[in-house]
Amino acid sequence: MDISALYTLFLSCSEVTTDSRNCPPHSMFVALKGDSFNGNLFATQALNSGCSYVIIDEPQHAIKGDERYIVVEDSLTTLQQLANYHRRQLKTKVLGITGTNGKTTTKELIAAVLSKDFNILYTLGNLNNHIGVPLTLLRLKQEHEIAVIEMGANHLGEIDFLCRIAEPDFGIITNVGKAHLEGFGSFEGVIKTKGELYEFLRKRMNPVVFIHHENSYLMEIAKELRLIEYGTEENLYINGTITGNSPYLTFNWKHGKEGSLHTINTQLIGEYNFSNALAAVTIGFFFGVEPTRIDKALSEYTPTNNRSQLQKTADNTLIIDAYNANPTSMMAALSNFKNINADRKMLILGDMRELGEDSAAEHQRIVDYLQENGFENVVFVGDLLAAAKHNYPSYRNVDELIKALQENRPKGMMILIKGSNGIRLREVVGYL
Repeated sequence: MDISALYTLFLSCSEVTTDSRNCPPHSMFVALKGDSFNGNLFATQALNSGCSYVIIDEPQHAIKGDERYIVVEDSLTTLQQLANYHRRQLKTKVLGITGTNGKTTTKELIAAVLSKDFNILYTLGNLNNHIGVPLTLLRLKQEHEIAVIEMGANHLGEIDFLCRIAEPDFGIITNVGKAHLEGFGSFEGVIKTKGELYEFLRKRMNPVVFIHHENSYLMEIAKELRLIEYGTEENLYINGTITGNSPYLTFNWKHGKEGSLHTINTQLIGEYNFSNALAAVTIGFFFGVEPTRIDKALSEYTPTNNRSQLQKTADNTLIIDAYNANPTSMMAALSNFKNINADRKMLILGDMRELGEDSAAEHQRIVDYLQENGFENVVFVGDLLAAAKHNYPSYRNVDELIKALQENRPKGMMILIKGSNGIRLREVVGYL
């Protein structure tokens, strides 16, 4: 079956699903395979559960003569091709967003601003990989005016691949930092991979790049593109300054030198979110959202998913940033925490994963920063931080820490919880 014929069937369906446990009526099921699962085994179940069609790549699972089984060479490739074909049929403007840190928060902020004036589609959660991006694109409808598509990567070439599926007209790289170094090979590999978004846009008609002017790495690789710049310098398209951070970020912004001054009191923790919020201001202003509506959207936005959340318990005030961690985001979180006004502070820090041969040095660098800046009430979770040179208490895993907290619960503290998702630090929240 060629892609145009498959597309006709897709249009007759309510949506696309890859989970046989979630088959809405008249949906299309795509059987994907992984190391520990094979969706082909559940194709018939998907039909019985309400799907109109199933796409499979193992013919033995199709019932002969039943046209609801669509046999293809590779289900994942078909999903990606279908998503790209669908994207091309619609006139929706597509904004691609990637970066080492902050891309999910920035995406959420951009979506909050643009939705004030536009019917938009945006990536849900962190569905930003070779499966999540096509599934997001397949949710596009004729009425959507702008799509905000988040793209993640941990290996060279992945952003280019996702761009060829999503074909963005606009792009933003939040930043580049030290993360997934095992896959990228080096920090230079990170820059090259994230820069694949710019390289793709160079081939598009009248592309636009939104860029943080103070990021020298991005400015260097964005040459010869149309740049809409934001930052602290007054002559930029959108410029602003931080006015408060204890603990919520407050900042001013204006358009160029002559624009009116606006103040936004956010519900975001961390000075590092300033550039993320300013990016959302810039993109909203570029697309014509009224400044007062931009201000309202950003002041009302509340972060979720363990990303810089402030939570008050009966005993403590928590800053929960336990979704991910790499040297860049960890240092930003610690620098911000240092500047927050609080009488008693505590750090619960977990290992940073996927740093390859740089891992030991990067963990030691974090420890050295803590010692140089006088952090005393610090707890580590994970073998990598434990192996660094220090005298801070360390626990092999979160279960050991929880046992210790049950015996000696801290009280009256402001506590930063930061570590890679795999360390499971979010599980300690209930014991603080």
